[in-house]
Amino acid sequence: MGTSSAVRVVIAKPGLDGHDRGVKIVARTLRDAGVEVVYAGLRQTPEMIVDAALQEDADAIGLSVLSGAHMTIFSRVMELLWENGAEDIRVFGGGIIPDEDIPELERLGVAKVFTPGSATSEIATWVRENIRPASAVG
Repeated sequence: MGTSSAVRVVIAKPGLDGHDRGVKIVARTLRDAGVEVVYAGLRQTPEMIVDAALQEDADAIGLSVLSGAHMTIFSRVMELLWENGAEDIRVFGGGIIPDEDIPELERLGVAKVFTPGSATSEIATWVRENIRPASAVG
């Protein structure tokens, strides 16, 4: 058993979009809710994000995508998790994601998609209720 039973989430901003105010607010909200947050920063590739999640022993990855490249980014992150035998790391995200794309993202294995206007408290509650620390499993 690890030294901490807090849920650990890597939060990242993939793609070229440089707007990070929203993702930083989400990271702060999750921290305030007792979640251990590793903010990977801006302009992350799916490879960098999955590497960070593996190195940090993360329970989940949260992605913020405003660039319109969400289908490509989410599918690549899911593919890399499978390739690394880390499909137990849950993936959730938000940003500018059209409602019609959400069912396809869910088919890819994305656990939850938050649409624009989702309250940060809703995100924190979802993480607390749906993400379990790896040390608590078993």
